[in-house]
Amino acid sequence: MTQFIRMMKDEEGATAIEYGLIAALISVAAITAMGALGGQLSTLFGTVTTSLR
Repeated sequence: MTQFIRMMKDEEGATAIEYGLIAALISVAAITAMGALGGQLSTLFGTVTTSLR
């Protein structure tokens, strides 16, 4: 029983999980932003290519 209580008071694992969740959230935000910008950049480069021909 004391080992269980000690395990419940240990917060090192919780900190690692929080950092993992933060990293996952940042990754999802970056992927979403890159996806949105990707379409716009494709259109822009297409326009530039057409103008240069």
